[in-house]
Amino acid sequence: MKLLTNSIFLMFFCGIISAQEIQKDTITRTATIVYAINGNQVSLNPDVPQLNQIAGAPKAFYTYYWEFGDGDYSFQEKPVHTYKNKGDYEVKLSVTNNYDDGKPPTTRPKNVSVAGDNVDISSNEKHNLNSSYGGFRLQTNREPVPNEEMQFLVSYGNDKTYPTNGKIYLFFNEKKYKAKNFELTDTRLHNNEREVLEDVIASNYISKNELIQTTGISTFLDENLIVADTLKQNLPLTLEDAKNYYHDFKVYDFDNMEPNEERNLFFTLKTTPEMLKDTSAVISIRSIYVPERGNDSHKVQTKEMEIVTSHDPNKMAVYDTRLNYRLVRFKRLKYKVRFQNDGEGPARLIKLNVDIPEMLDKQSLKVLDMYPKCPICPDGKEVRFSCLDTIISKDQISFQFKNIYLPGTAQKGVHDKDSTKGFVKYSMKFGKDFHKKPSKSQTAIIFDKNEPIITNKSTSRFSPGISIGAKAGYNSFPDLENSKSYFVGATISPYKSYKKYWQSEIMIATHEYSELKNLVKETGMIDAAGAIIDNALLEKETNLEYNKINIDVVPISFRYNLNGVVGLGVGPQVSLDISNKSEGSSTSNYFYYFNEVKGDPIDFLNTKEDINESKSFTDIKYGVFADITIGASRIGPSLGARYIYNFNEPHSQLHFYAIWKI
Repeated sequence: MKLLTNSIFLMFFCGIISAQEIQKDTITRTATIVYAINGNQVSLNPDVPQLNQIAGAPKAFYTYYWEFGDGDYSFQEKPVHTYKNKGDYEVKLSVTNNYDDGKPPTTRPKNVSVAGDNVDISSNEKHNLNSSYGGFRLQTNREPVPNEEMQFLVSYGNDKTYPTNGKIYLFFNEKKYKAKNFELTDTRLHNNEREVLEDVIASNYISKNELIQTTGISTFLDENLIVADTLKQNLPLTLEDAKNYYHDFKVYDFDNMEPNEERNLFFTLKTTPEMLKDTSAVISIRSIYVPERGNDSHKVQTKEMEIVTSHDPNKMAVYDTRLNYRLVRFKRLKYKVRFQNDGEGPARLIKLNVDIPEMLDKQSLKVLDMYPKCPICPDGKEVRFSCLDTIISKDQISFQFKNIYLPGTAQKGVHDKDSTKGFVKYSMKFGKDFHKKPSKSQTAIIFDKNEPIITNKSTSRFSPGISIGAKAGYNSFPDLENSKSYFVGATISPYKSYKKYWQSEIMIATHEYSELKNLVKETGMIDAAGAIIDNALLEKETNLEYNKINIDVVPISFRYNLNGVVGLGVGPQVSLDISNKSEGSSTSNYFYYFNEVKGDPIDFLNTKEDINESKSFTDIKYGVFADITIGASRIGPSLGARYIYNFNEPHSQLHFYAIWKI
């Protein structure tokens, strides 16, 4: 009975544990493609799982991306597509969950078969690539999440009156990040495009810097004007700039593109897990479209994306997540706030109330770009036209899009989801006095009179940098006589840390001191030249002068700046004598010794020995220390005092020093 009871309890306990584990696990959700065929027309419908609403967030919803397998696509929820020619086509669906706390549903492709040939496809969705986007467009189905796939779409069109043969370049994985942003896992080509292997920079191409230096053109023209003027004509220069900025690239040739024809290249990119540390950072992919091979005329598009941890159309990102503290005074910190109206009607007033880190100078605000495109509002005037107003308060800037029309995703007749999105991009300088600590910013987004939507926090951190310090001073050993010890050394630590940091040190020191040893010993009977001495007393004195050169190493110490003047530190220290010379003498004096009374000396037994020894790499000492510095604790000169306790003799050591960190 007892065994049965224990078994039931064990099963019950395991059931509880299993239930807890299931709740903690991320359950894989699946979306299914449902379709109906009527001739060559296919009606598609996604069967998606229930959304898991994030508490406090706007209403969760799905967004959709379809590939029909014939080179066409759609972002509609339930598209209807007509295939021109008979055949088997693989339909792909990618579903993105917004304001949902789970992973996006996975989807298996479906094969559809149509029988008709040369069917009229004029009823298919129009993308208006040539008329609305200049014949070149980059799109994604979602923002990149670490260790998650996204679809990347390159659309290009022929706006000429004759067929063309051209090239498409794709550049990805920015060099400014240590880890690669993406892995290219799949490429889908539907118009006989072919990948070609070529070095995008030829040896006879002249670089931008060479052009400026050899012509002297920068003396009378702004360099930025040169770049803008050559971006669409000087193809070698455009390719060189792209190759210098990105690690990886792909090149594709295409042929026989008819006038007004529009084509698409499809890529699947997986964001690397290493990019998790750069969430809220802005990354980019660049594409260059050469309509006619052999002609320098080209078009350039750069798609900027924010690395995110969840799919939320309202986000804040910073372009530099890692900053060099030595150089930030010459840099502007750049941010981007993006938003999407997911309502059933248009938004007329949008407020972006952005928290500004205290280290930034709000008066240095510069608006770099925005959408919807509109001018900056005039100061102190009420206007009826569309404009962007910037209202600066103590710790906040409010960007206000006034008198605009931004459609909602749920609005009737709205199919282009990009038309429901907007953004503002801005930059600011650092203030006069700021410390080396992370800067965090967050935005409250308000559509008309609705409740604010709070974005993620975008954080910029300073890279540790390296600070080298020069150090010199004096060691005091209270337990040694006539001790003199001087040292010089170097330190290495992160540059100008705000509070806590690690530091390593190495020092070379000279050390001189005296040592006097006295030994009194009763020797017993001694046979001296045939005479028997019953008892004798030996007094031995050793007098030595030491001269050492040693290396002191602090492998790692923990330091903490109380403020800009006072710093504290603790850590271990190891000392090794690389040279140890000793000079002196050892004298042995014998005396008669009876009944515990010292008598006359026995001169013929007395001896004196000179000592001269030299050793290397001996006498290793281990110790721990605590110290304090006063002065420029973060960077510059300061004075310090350190108490070191050595585990072997001499135990006590005082370490006084001056240090200058650069």
